Amino acid sequence: MEQLKSILFIDIETVPIFPDHEQLASDMQKEWARKAKFLKSPEGENPDAAQLFNERAGIFSEFAKIVCIGIGSLVPGENGAKMRLRALVNDNEKILLAEFCEVINKFTGHHKEIRFCGHNIKEFDMPFLCRRMVINGIQLPDSLQLSGKKPWEVAHLDTLELWRFGDYKNYTSLSLLACVLGIPSPKSDLDGSMVSHVYWQDKDLPRIGSYCLQDVITSAKVYLRLKGINDMVIEPVYVE
Repeated sequence: MEQLKSILFIDIETVPIFPDHEQLASDMQKEWARKAKFLKSPEGENPDAAQLFNERAGIFSEFAKIVCIGIGSLVPGENGAKMRLRALVNDNEKILLAEFCEVINKFTGHHKEIRFCGHNIKEFDMPFLCRRMVINGIQLPDSLQLSGKKPWEVAHLDTLELWRFGDYKNYTSLSLLACVLGIPSPKSDLDGSMVSHVYWQDKDLPRIGSYCLQDVITSAKVYLRLKGINDMVIEPVYVE
């Protein structure tokens, strides 16, 4: 159980870097048009670049920014574990990422063998974080210095990878995985497809932060189940 203390559970929320395609610089509009040729839309067979920007740009680090980083750490006890949770939110991505680096540095001070855990973090969250740090001119912490490392040398714990058991044909969402494992997820009127609207139109960062932490808690519960720890009760402790 001691090794659980060195895990930092994580989830990020991203949105298109502008609320509208037309606000992109002309050269970036051209670059998006090139990328859009290879994208499909759930709304129609032949969407234009502007429509695809609103629908899909949020998942591409070159055309999106991070607005929330949800983090959590477990403190195991005799009757379960407390989970310290914190949602970092900011309209200014550079300030947000710098704050995240501070959290990592403090956590590393207590746990030198820090490991990040989350759902699909190897293909999305961690690369996205690293790329946006580079774009914002922020030095990557040692724990995120992955250049030159082989896949098996990366210590991130990915619940999607654990669930695949070597099968890379299919993607399984966190909500589906929690459902089949019998892990109740907190009810929410928000899902990932709505984050951009809530950010740009509703301007409700606290709501995004709350939603993000729900995924952090669920990721932790899924990880414990996948590691055969079935009886640990998690008590959320929210930290400002």
